[in-house]
Amino acid sequence: MNEPTTPLYRYVLRYSRSAVAGFFSVIAAIAATMYAPQVLGDIVDAMEQGTLDRSGLLRMTGLLLGVSLLASLFSIFMRRILLGLAQRVEHDLRRDVFAHLTRMDHGFYQRERTGDIMTKMSSDLFSVKDMIGQGLLQGSRIVIGFPVAFGIMFSLDAGLALVVMAIIPVISIVFFILIRMIRSRYDEVQEQFSTISNFCQENFGGFRTVKGFGIEERMKDRFRALNETFIRLNMRLTRVEEPVWPFMVFMFSMGTLLLLLAGGRRVVEGSLSLGDFVKFNQYLVILHWPMLALGWTSNLFQRGIASWRRVRTIFDARPDIRDGVLTDPRLHLVPGEIRMAGVRYAAGGRDLLRDIDLAVPAGQVLGITGPTGSGKTLLISLLCRLIDPAEGRITFGGHDIKAFPLSVLRQRIGLAPQEAFLFSDTLANNIAFGLETAPDDGAREEKVLWAAGIAHLREDVERFPLKFGTMLGERGVTLSGGQRQRTAISRALALDPVVLILDDVFSAVDTQTEARILAGLLPVLRQRTAILVSHRVSTLKHCDRILVVEDGRITQDGSHAELAARPGYYREQDEMQRLEARLEGDAP
Repeated sequence: MNEPTTPLYRYVLRYSRSAVAGFFSVIAAIAATMYAPQVLGDIVDAMEQGTLDRSGLLRMTGLLLGVSLLASLFSIFMRRILLGLAQRVEHDLRRDVFAHLTRMDHGFYQRERTGDIMTKMSSDLFSVKDMIGQGLLQGSRIVIGFPVAFGIMFSLDAGLALVVMAIIPVISIVFFILIRMIRSRYDEVQEQFSTISNFCQENFGGFRTVKGFGIEERMKDRFRALNETFIRLNMRLTRVEEPVWPFMVFMFSMGTLLLLLAGGRRVVEGSLSLGDFVKFNQYLVILHWPMLALGWTSNLFQRGIASWRRVRTIFDARPDIRDGVLTDPRLHLVPGEIRMAGVRYAAGGRDLLRDIDLAVPAGQVLGITGPTGSGKTLLISLLCRLIDPAEGRITFGGHDIKAFPLSVLRQRIGLAPQEAFLFSDTLANNIAFGLETAPDDGAREEKVLWAAGIAHLREDVERFPLKFGTMLGERGVTLSGGQRQRTAISRALALDPVVLILDDVFSAVDTQTEARILAGLLPVLRQRTAILVSHRVSTLKHCDRILVVEDGRITQDGSHAELAARPGYYREQDEMQRLEARLEGDAP
């Protein structure tokens, strides 16, 4: 059963004590702020009536100063508490988003653009944080401050308070219209920002291809077009957002004007004291910021709600490949015996693998070959449970593959993929990526050196100035293609797996290097169940058994000698590669 996404308010409730302390600080700050006009009004009335002496003036002035200091102090507390709460909520959200993304399967990352994910983890989470921090801070000031201020104003003079409140319906109507426009336009801006992020990520990641084809100017033109669209959408959003602040300033001025016209006349007539008029004016001044903040806070909430809706798409996504009701947590080992019975895999409305029946005894070295796109990588992806078959059953040692916890299955299967992905870290940490031992553990270093030696990488590394401490560029760009592949082999070997899968890992090395690697690798392969995917007969001939996969089916099965003597794909490859080797040997 899928777990429901945690509502945003539950992240806030984790820090309920901070929230309560923040709200009390808001209430205290508002109370002190609201009391100050009372003191000022009393001073004005006493001065007008001539009942205020020097000591009384000093006493009342000291009281006004004390109240103002208290208001400032509580304002500092409420900002520190509520904005700090928002920072902690953002931390929790970012942690949970990342944790959820690590649980997603291969299909999710094929569907989702990297730029979209990065935008959701950066600017969208920042908008959510602002909605929580400034939203709680300014929202509580508005929700509490407005009723209290108008309540006091009504207690002083209901008629004059009604005159000032005449601006509220106008504000409400304009806000209702603007808020709906802001939300839709903000969504468009964020989607375009995701597109730009994805475009940059692809171009920086594939800079060699861009430079190799000499299309830098074309990429700059495309980026310029995307950026201009982003600016246009931002300006479209700005044309709705920016009038909010001037509108609130204008409405405050209208409130002041109404107060002067109605209140000033009554002061002149003598039906309203000057002190009460000053109080009204001060309360209107106090309402100035909440009125201005109303527009800003509404904008924050619209942005935050839209961003949270985008972030929720990550939380709402569920991996197709996950531990389920068939998972047996007692299974901690993965046997080396592999069986596939009646396996079929379909995608895009067509069968990519079908009628796969296979039995691999523990300790066998199995080779897999076939034309490009025939389904070889899909076959090993099924064994690693990166994908699940549409039909059929896969077992390890008689246990269904779905019975093994994913963490156990993938820790016991060492995979060196066709495209070696290396991280921006030291070479040693890349090789030891799957190990659980601490970085300073001697056993870890020993495994790294052993694995690099088997993969024939150690000799190259010894020539590096920092040796295994060498920092690799993004995706291992500082290494050659062959060195990246050998690093991937080392990483798989360092796990000391029960099942080792090498997917076309010799394609970037020459035949002489391949022979040297295989000389050290074959004894290690024969100590476990090993699967070698390759187009090279020079690699496959060392395997105990070879499968030929064509058009999603196993068409040939046998040893090198058997398949080389049998008409079909394997013999054609063998003859062609021997002819190429002969021609290269005859070349001057």
